[in-house]
Amino acid sequence: MHDFNYVNGKLYCEEVRIEKIAMEIGTPFYLYSYQTIFNHYNAFKKALKEIDPLICYAYKANSNSAICKIFARAGGGAEVVSGGELRQALEVGVSPEKIVFSGNGKTEKEIGFALKSNILMFDVDSEMELRLLNKVSHSLKKRAKVVLRVNPDLNPQTHPYLATGLKESKFGFDFNQALDGYKLARDLENIKVAGIHMHIGSQITSLKPFVEGLDKVISLIGELKKIGIATEYINVGGGLGIVYLDEEPPCLDNYARVVISKLSGLNIKGIFEPGRVLMGNAGILVSKVLYRKETAKKTFIVVDSGMNDFVRPAFYQAKHRIEPVVKKEEKEEVVDIVGPICESADFFARDKKFPRVETGELLSIFGAGAYGFSMASNYNFRCRPAEVLVSGENYFVIRQRETYEDLIKNEKMPDILET
Repeated sequence: MHDFNYVNGKLYCEEVRIEKIAMEIGTPFYLYSYQTIFNHYNAFKKALKEIDPLICYAYKANSNSAICKIFARAGGGAEVVSGGELRQALEVGVSPEKIVFSGNGKTEKEIGFALKSNILMFDVDSEMELRLLNKVSHSLKKRAKVVLRVNPDLNPQTHPYLATGLKESKFGFDFNQALDGYKLARDLENIKVAGIHMHIGSQITSLKPFVEGLDKVISLIGELKKIGIATEYINVGGGLGIVYLDEEPPCLDNYARVVISKLSGLNIKGIFEPGRVLMGNAGILVSKVLYRKETAKKTFIVVDSGMNDFVRPAFYQAKHRIEPVVKKEEKEEVVDIVGPICESADFFARDKKFPRVETGELLSIFGAGAYGFSMASNYNFRCRPAEVLVSGENYFVIRQRETYEDLIKNEKMPDILET
């Protein structure tokens, strides 16, 4: 469910006409619905209420401060993968006891900052990380609470770049070596083992990988019990897919039913790290048509946003729903919708049936709320777009559009080029 709807042929976000925002702030811009975000979070929480979950929003999906604060005010925690995301979580008011630090490349500085901040736990990815964490904890006279990320070697049937639980993945302890990792963690003086973590991938559209992953992890919990290691937490990760165009992911209630059936009776606290499922369909990217270009082979619609603004189609070959912001009775044509970046991969759709649009008209790319702005770049020395939040009949610019001065403010000309 989302709050982007057409009224008399004009696209609205909640009660605000999107044309109006474009006229007042220009394009391109990301646009998010407060009500959709709030509803998605509460639906996730309600579906799992039987096991009283700790829901840690995955900051990597969208780390704008205003977005993160919505989840913090709703009582959510945070899953972070960098010192920057950790600082963001603390500054928007997330309780340290609800913060989980994941990732496979934590630095000593980041670990120290997290320990001083008294976060809930670290998702540990390797033996070397365990040893470094123990060393930093010792120097700070702390004891770090950890769960080991275990790689169950499962194919989640998603894009290869989104699969994180395969044996060849860079993430987590090999399942067959996990017991050795736990024994090391148990023996390290400044480490407290708190449980187990799995994350098998992202944009998963079947329940089967979750079932198989949980079964393997629960079997490992039994092995840990035999060697005297108690499991206080099981971190199920994230990964539940959403509808972008024609996908058929499991509904949230069915996902929750499966997870609850596996965790009930274990007397273990469940942690969840949703990102895409909360934010993906809560946001769109609005662009303006710059040109029509007709060749002997193709008709191109060139818009003012590019792969630097929204990289998913180029990076993951992702297909998104795209619609005119104002619908008219126009005959459909087959077009490529492309951006202005000097790369052949700079496209949003290829060979797409689309109503004829002209220069100056607005297009909306749906499903852009997650991994949109957070993956944006300044490639081709382009300014990143604005971000806007709508609540009811009001809208708020929550990130100003970058300027040329923003792009060069951290550059420094060496003396040898000043003469």
